[in-house]
Amino acid sequence: MEFLLTEDQLTLTEGVREYFSGTHGPEVLRRLDEGDNRDPAIWQGLVEMGLPGLLVPEAEGGLGLKLLDAALIAAECGRACLAEPLVDTAFVAVPWLIANGNTADLAAIASGEKTMPLDHKINGWVADGDGFPWQSVDPLRNLTAPSVDATDDPHLLNLGALMSAAQLVGIADAMLEQAVEYAKVRNQFGQPIGAFQAVKHHLAKATVALEFAKPVVWRAAQAMDDGIDSAQIHVSHAKLAAGDAALQMAETAIQIHGAMGYTYEVDLHFWMKRSWALIGAWGSRAFHSKRIDDAVIAGSLDIGPAHTFA
Repeated sequence: MEFLLTEDQLTLTEGVREYFSGTHGPEVLRRLDEGDNRDPAIWQGLVEMGLPGLLVPEAEGGLGLKLLDAALIAAECGRACLAEPLVDTAFVAVPWLIANGNTADLAAIASGEKTMPLDHKINGWVADGDGFPWQSVDPLRNLTAPSVDATDDPHLLNLGALMSAAQLVGIADAMLEQAVEYAKVRNQFGQPIGAFQAVKHHLAKATVALEFAKPVVWRAAQAMDDGIDSAQIHVSHAKLAAGDAALQMAETAIQIHGAMGYTYEVDLHFWMKRSWALIGAWGSRAFHSKRIDDAVIAGSLDIGPAHTFA
């Protein structure tokens, strides 16, 4: 049984990562934070790469790829702390629209002409909506009040939770890189703090949690692609694992920075605040824990080595 990502998936992911590394660094985040959080030039760059049409069928002008491909790119969006509404529109709204037979807007989404705010009851807010503005812990998220007719569609919830989990592992990766780099240059007692075992152990523990979360997220995406009955349980597992890993990585990175990560002067705070926001999005920890508990206790989810790979 083959569990590795394909060469095409790796090539696509690396290409997106390289693009973001050259166009969406911390200086861009600070510029956006000082303005209105959005830049048409950044969105146009995403359009030129074909990312809004990643999941749109080829007949509608898209690439026709799968949720696993989108999850890999969502992780790169998290790594870059992307402010534009790419993930919600292209990786959550598009598959939801397709599942419901609503294809009228797909071509406009693929071409970058249309974005789609998502109004779900579980959130209590709408990202990039047109309603009354609300403040977010993440300065680069534009939230508005929900409408009275917000949907409670479980498929939309699962898609949102999956892509939030994917972004969280990318965010955790970025925080790990920043913590490691700081540990190399911050000297104490005549040597870099990264030379001390206590610092190494903190980083190693957080890295293990992150690396264990990644396959859980990819498995959840594949489960949704395959349409298996237990897909929503795998999504909840992914949301929990990714959220816990990101929270642990944020705490570790802050500690290594000597609490400086809380300050505006240190870039880390952008990723830290995004992780807080996404951990609470598309279902709280309690919500997803209960879904897993209910499935196990009710017997609808077979557990144990014999049922690991359906």
